[in-house]
Amino acid sequence: MPRASRPSAVTTMNQEIPVSTRTKTLGVAAAIAAIVVAIPTAVQAYAEPTTEPVEPSPATTSATAATTEATAAPTSTKVPDPQGPGCDDYRKQNPTGPASIESMALQTGSQAIANNPELSTFSGFISGKLNPDINIVSVLDGGPYVVFAPTNAAFEKLDPTTLEVLKVDPVVLLPVLFYHMVLGYLGPNDVQGTMPTQDGRSIVVSGKGGEVTVNDNRVVCAYTARGAYIYMIDEVLIPPTPAAEAGASTTPTSSTTETSSTETSSAATSSAATTSAATTSATTSAAPSTAASAAETTAAETATPTTTTAKPAA
Repeated sequence: MPRASRPSAVTTMNQEIPVSTRTKTLGVAAAIAAIVVAIPTAVQAYAEPTTEPVEPSPATTSATAATTEATAAPTSTKVPDPQGPGCDDYRKQNPTGPASIESMALQTGSQAIANNPELSTFSGFISGKLNPDINIVSVLDGGPYVVFAPTNAAFEKLDPTTLEVLKVDPVVLLPVLFYHMVLGYLGPNDVQGTMPTQDGRSIVVSGKGGEVTVNDNRVVCAYTARGAYIYMIDEVLIPPTPAAEAGASTTPTSSTTETSSTETSSAATSSAATTSAATTSATTSAAPSTAASAAETTAAETATPTTTTAKPAA
């Protein structure tokens, strides 16, 4: 019996390829083509960026310039105009340099005094150059302070003895210097009134603008410094002497015994006025009343005669 023949595994050229096989072949070809196109694109995407400079747009340039201008440090400072009858002459004599009004406005208070040629004596007193025991530069520069600075001409008006005492006695000099300083920063339009000084005693400032006086002494020129407003004055301010101390130096002590109660009271009042400077005014004013009462009692006892009757002998 003849054997049945098996189908051949080789496909001839004339055989027709099934539709499903052709579809798969086209899909593979399309995938390969896609990969070939994608590879150069990916390589270009991950390449290093270009180093060519990018020209900024006009709008961006304008915005950057505006920001820089807004945050830049100021190159000049608005200096308040100095006020006073002597300011014009001072400006003419010191138009530039560290002594000019514009330069002193940027200096500390002590520097603006030291660089002022008309305040060299006052600068010597506050810095320890004229009295080595006193140096208040750190106090002044730790302000702000209003400083009433006597000119060299003001110190020349003092008698030589007083000037010499200021140079050698720190106990006298310190309150005098502090009497020229008021805590605060006040210009010529705001400095009026009774003002307590660093010394504790008050000064009286009157006027405004270019016509300011302190304790009836004229301000020659007022100018600003960093942390201080400096008023050049034509007199040295002397702190007032306490009333009790003044009374002790001017009221003589009465040694005459008075007979009437009124005269005795007056003498007691004069004697009470000769208390020491450390005695307060309240104590001084209270003392005369007590002393007067004691004196009146003494006067009454003195005025009343003592009568002694002699008894007859037994």
